[in-house]
Order: sequence, then C-alpha cells, then structure tokens
Amino acid sequence: MESQAKKSLPTLYWIAGIAVTVFSVAGIAAIMGWIPTSTGGPGDSVVARQPAAQPAARSAPPQAPAQVTSNVPARAQCAECGVIEAVREIDAKGEGSGIGAVGGAVVGGVLGHQVGGGRGQDIATVVGAVGGAVAGNEIEKRVKSTKSYEITVRFEDGSSRVINEASAPSWRTGDRVKVINGVIQSNA
Repeated sequence: MESQAKKSLPTLYWIAGIAVTVFSVAGIAAIMGWIPTSTGGPGDSVVARQPAAQPAARSAPPQAPAQVTSNVPARAQCAECGVIEAVREIDAKGEGSGIGAVGGAVVGGVLGHQVGGGRGQDIATVVGAVGGAVAGNEIEKRVKSTKSYEITVRFEDGSSRVINEASAPSWRTGDRVKVINGVIQSNA
C-alpha cells in the first residue's frame, strides 16, 4: 500500500508543477498585454451581415442593401476621456557623489595589497585602488538609479498626452481612462 502512495506522489507533483507553470505564463502574458482582450463598450455597435443574395431573375430590378442601425445612442465626446496607448518604464541612472569611489578605492587598495610582495605589491595596491574606485562609483550609480513610468493617453478628440508616474501603474494598453488634473482615473 505504501509503495503505491509513493509512486503516485511524483506524478501529482509533476501535474501540479505543470499547472502552476501554465497559469503563471498565462498570467504574465495577460499582464504584459500579449493576450488581446475582448471587452466591448456601450458605444460599440454591431452590424449584421446579410446572407449572400441569390441571383435575381432578369425581370427584377436590383435591390439596395438594407441598412442596419444600432439602438445604442452615440457616446458624447468627453474632453478628458481617452485610452491608454502605451506604458513605458524609464530607468534613470543615479549620480555618483564620490562616496562609492572612495569606498571602492579603499577596499580595492586593501585587496591589492594582499597580492605579491615588494614592488609587485605596490603595483597591485595601486591597480586595486583604481579598479575599486571605478567599480565603487558604478555601484553607487546603480544603487541610486530610479525608475519612472511614462503613460501615453490618446484622447477622444485625437490628441495625446504623456503623464509621468513614479510608481508602477496598474494601467494596460487599451484601458479606458479619464485624466483629471493630471491624474489618471478609470473610465470603465
């Protein structure tokens, strides 16, 4: 009985692992906008197709196609309403203040001093200090780097506007929004 339970556990682990992977990939694809959405709005109209016309007898005059109209009223144009056109992440590299370079030079010099002896030790100390200063300055810049987000909104009148946000936005391309006093709000 125990051997049967031990054999079925790895199978269950594989099934659970595959299911988690598939759902994770689908979730990432939906968040990144790789999966198209199928949401419609109240202003969307539906045009019905007519079946192909049978060839008419020679005596019958040609008929004009019937017009299909929508019962949904046209949406009034809203000056602050629009659609998210693009969301871009902007990486701004930080500025080095010199603290990283000094700290890196000290650490590099100490490590370089551990190498060799005599004149070679002096050269290794200098090379370690210079390399440490360069590395410390670059590390300081990366630590101080910031991310911001540019959100492009295309308004109903055809104009567009770029709005900057410091934190990661929850908006995706195609979301209907309102921009009031520079703040993006949902217009669902």
